[in-house]
Amino acid sequence: MKKRKLYHTVPSWVQPGAIYHIRIRCRPENPCSLVHGLLAYRVLGTVAFYHVRKIWYVRLFLLMPDHLHGLINFPPDKRMSDVVGQWKNYNNRHNGILWQDNYFDHRLRSDASLDEKASYIRQNPVVKGLCEKPNDWPWMLDLNNVHEWS
Repeated sequence: MKKRKLYHTVPSWVQPGAIYHIRIRCRPENPCSLVHGLLAYRVLGTVAFYHVRKIWYVRLFLLMPDHLHGLINFPPDKRMSDVVGQWKNYNNRHNGILWQDNYFDHRLRSDASLDEKASYIRQNPVVKGLCEKPNDWPWMLDLNNVHEWS
């Protein structure tokens, strides 16, 4: 049975600046863990590059060995699916990462939901036994910038 394609279309009634929880998984045959030293720095560098260039705005971004989580908002003139797709393609071509075809996204609808997802993401490496405390995990960007568009 063929998997159904998700289009990640943001409804027109969603206000600009909405924050999304994004999860992207590697394919099982991906040759290297995302948290392998040099690769992790390179991937997080591309995240920061997109942020500085205002292609997306990262509140929180965390790498795990076989997937990643981000709390991200997108400028109103950029389509989430295009931005994420281009980022995945770049990291495939330049860093050799084999991504699964799709990704998960969920729009956060309240500050409480944002706090809950941020805590969940920070706890991910602790729950998986990769570190003892969230702040011990080195493969995380916590930019926590607030961006509003008119």
